Amino acid sequence: MVVIFGGAVAGSEAARCLAEEGIRSIVFDMEALPYGKIEHGLPKWHSKQRDKEEQTIDAVMTDPLVEFVPRVKLGEDLRIQEVLDWKVSAVLLATGAWRDRKPSIRGIEDYIGKGFELQNDFVAWFNQYHSPGYAGPAKEIRDGAVIIGGGLASIDVAKIFMLETTVRALREQRGVEVDLVAMEKKGIPKALEELGVKWEELGLSGCTLFYRRRACDMPLVPMPDDPTPEQLEQAEKVRVKLLNNMQSKYLFNYEPMKVPVDVVIENDRVCGVVFLDTEVEEGRVRSLPGTEKVHRAPVVVSSIGSLPEIIPGLSGEDGMFTIEDYDTGKLRGLESVFALGNAVTGRGNIKASRDHGRQVVRHLIDNVLKGKEGMSEEDISAVLARIKMWQRKAGFDGDYASWVEKNKPVRYEDTIS
Repeated sequence: MVVIFGGAVAGSEAARCLAEEGIRSIVFDMEALPYGKIEHGLPKWHSKQRDKEEQTIDAVMTDPLVEFVPRVKLGEDLRIQEVLDWKVSAVLLATGAWRDRKPSIRGIEDYIGKGFELQNDFVAWFNQYHSPGYAGPAKEIRDGAVIIGGGLASIDVAKIFMLETTVRALREQRGVEVDLVAMEKKGIPKALEELGVKWEELGLSGCTLFYRRRACDMPLVPMPDDPTPEQLEQAEKVRVKLLNNMQSKYLFNYEPMKVPVDVVIENDRVCGVVFLDTEVEEGRVRSLPGTEKVHRAPVVVSSIGSLPEIIPGLSGEDGMFTIEDYDTGKLRGLESVFALGNAVTGRGNIKASRDHGRQVVRHLIDNVLKGKEGMSEEDISAVLARIKMWQRKAGFDGDYASWVEKNKPVRYEDTIS
């Protein structure tokens, strides 16, 4: 028996691989549904991909060898040592990366919600605010925003600002209601052309994405390990082309070779960012002193990557898991605890998380569980009794399909008349 914390991409893949080998697993998830960033991190225009991935997860959670337990958070509701005391064969941590990396600006966290936002919460809000039952904090959408980043997630944030400001301008200036997701599919220029409106007529300046490297350095397409010069050149061309296509379709501005070093505070809120120019030498970014320049903005969003949440008893320096071996996910000092997926890769990539989950479980089966004495019937019964207790506490009666139907969020597409 293996305990898995986190039921999204890597966690469900781990449970699926174990079930194929006839190994029972218990999947704990901190939320009601085990969808993780499939639900909260994929912007809502990815509805087909979201539904496909969630159906894959659902199929795993209904496997007879998988027990799903909602609303249990590792480190708060359950401690790792308590789980290890159950004498299970292994514990897998597929807890994802929910913390945002913050810019190296002292005190910036004091201004969250006051002109400054972090990507994970911002995108989660965008995916949920259309729901009549949404009760979370509102996020500001204002023209001229600044996004600090450089990856695909930061482009998603830029798209959110551009689509939202355009839709709102059409509503306020022309009395026209436009489906934001339909506009995302067509692109802003084409959607406006169909309405007989020119971008310039809306009086918008657009948001600006700032990146500390060059466009050809943006991690927009995967790169093989130890790429050849030809592969590197091709990847750089694709990256530049992809960025240009995104700008043409969604009209955001882009400023390369800029690194944030400070913010401008007025009336207890962020109203601008101080940037330094940079240069890239042999792959390293170097700031250029004396090139400070203020870029004023009504809202600033940081999108510079994600980190695992800090888990008492498990997290090392800066909250990162102390991994002995990336390929196996083994945690240092804990013989039967392994981390997998985005909690290790930090890439927020569905395929990378699934591949790493499969890789870790393959190692677990071939090198750890093989030949290892299984749990006694008495220990198994004791664990299952605990599982039933946690399920009852969450209000889950074991009928997964009914549970999903009861807890599924209101979809954006269902609100469009």
